[in-house]
Amino acid sequence: MCAIVGVINSKEAAKVSYYALFAMQHRGQEATGISACDNDKIKTIKDRGLVTKVFNEGSFEILKGTLAAGHNRYSTAGNDSILDAQPIYARYSLGEISIVHNGNLINKNEVRARLIEDGAIFQSSMDTENVVHLIARSKKEHLRDRIIEALQVIKGAYCFIILSRHKMFVIRDRYGVRPLSIGRLKDGGYIAASETCAFDLVGAEFIRDVNPGEMLTFESGKDEYKAEQLFDTDSRICAFEYIYFARPDSVIEGKNVYEIRKKMGEALAEEWGVPDADYIIPVPDSGVAAALGYAAKSGIPFENGIVRNHYVGRTFIEPTQEMRSQKVKLKLSPIAALLNGKKIVVIDDSIVRGTTSKQIVSILKHAGAKEVHMRIASPAIKHPCRYGIDTPSYQELISANLSEDEVRDYIGADSLKFLSIDSLVKSIGDERKYSLVSFDGNYFIQ
Repeated sequence: MCAIVGVINSKEAAKVSYYALFAMQHRGQEATGISACDNDKIKTIKDRGLVTKVFNEGSFEILKGTLAAGHNRYSTAGNDSILDAQPIYARYSLGEISIVHNGNLINKNEVRARLIEDGAIFQSSMDTENVVHLIARSKKEHLRDRIIEALQVIKGAYCFIILSRHKMFVIRDRYGVRPLSIGRLKDGGYIAASETCAFDLVGAEFIRDVNPGEMLTFESGKDEYKAEQLFDTDSRICAFEYIYFARPDSVIEGKNVYEIRKKMGEALAEEWGVPDADYIIPVPDSGVAAALGYAAKSGIPFENGIVRNHYVGRTFIEPTQEMRSQKVKLKLSPIAALLNGKKIVVIDDSIVRGTTSKQIVSILKHAGAKEVHMRIASPAIKHPCRYGIDTPSYQELISANLSEDEVRDYIGADSLKFLSIDSLVKSIGDERKYSLVSFDGNYFIQ
């Protein structure tokens, strides 16, 4: 779950990329970077930290040009190192390229081992670097053909934006697990980004989603772009984009994320009501939309019983458990006057490791809540995801190791219920398939 952006034929491509990355900061907080090109040289600035920390006005004096690609990092492969920040830049026989990637390559270890055996030297631990080596070592005459050849080797969920000095290639895997869209800027340039909320901030008009298995080629100075369907498709957008990852104002595959989350809450109320509850309370901000849906369907009043400190980042994407636990305490504060003596229903989007939910129940009961009933607007996460979510092992997933009642006892709630898989799919729209691997263990990419 990273954020990527690409801009071409815009006078301030790097600045547009900066604002797009700012809009998508929720997709990764570990590192950020932008490459920009003036049709002569590609220059890159990247570092650990947030977008506003890494870039300043002086950055854009360096990052001049009409082409740019940017990345916000949330590590699912590699280490927390500046060497693993993106974009990845390289000089090779055809010139220069810079690559940004959102997703996870499931055969990265095998591909890397073969490349090292053939003499490749790696600078990072990222799966993305495999693609750089595959392109550089290809004997094809044109970059387009080298990219296609590399895509025949790799397997997994991916969205790539690849810059050369004169072109921008925008690619989505055949399953479309991660979102990617293109828009038109007011100055006539094009933008590609992981979420449409980036278009809203930079004033771009949404054109369409990049189709699964498709590669779009944009060229400097040309108004038209070329679309090629490289692979047969089996479209399965990740359900977690709707549950947690995407910003509520984004439109993913034609569906507004906020409205989908409200429908999840309504379905949760239909499945698992709590009679005589006093309030419906969301875990901010991840549970707000679902809690509104739950309250509307149940008729129980909605209250913001927990105050969030917005200067603390998202806990799920913190790299260590100790950091996650500390941030929960810093981030969430209960309103004791509202909660004292009340029977409350707490709505959250998911339970991964259980530690955050345990702390939330604890602070609510400490604030005087008489009963705390947890309702989760997604199914129980029982399987690690290999396609771009940082749940790498069964040991880390509480629902993979404990029954629902045991999870309830661990977090200290009076009751605990999850949305069913069927209701999740109906809430998003049952006219198509989704990547539900975290819930059903169907590893459809092999």
